Amino acid sequence: MKLSVGSRLHSRVGTASVIVIRAPKIDVELACAGQPMSDSDGDRVAADDLAFDLPMGKRFEDAGLGLELLVTSAGSGPLSVDGVPLTIRAPRTLPASD
Repeated sequence: MKLSVGSRLHSRVGTASVIVIRAPKIDVELACAGQPMSDSDGDRVAADDLAFDLPMGKRFEDAGLGLELLVTSAGSGPLSVDGVPLTIRAPRTLPASD
């Protein structure tokens, strides 16, 4: 799937939704809880008990691809791209104001 900045994607197995902050230049397979994500909110499938939670407002990334996602609706995860789990982006440190 070709991702573009601003695209909204929805999990097919839960309530999680994300928005693309940075998009890679290549086509990738973005998945949530092992199922491909969709740009439509209506095509959900049944899911087993999923233990990994995606908290709203957290950013996930794959720095090697240049992909960054913002979770806009909490739900079950994990998020992965081409089968590789995404990591939570660490907050930026502010400079000291001595």
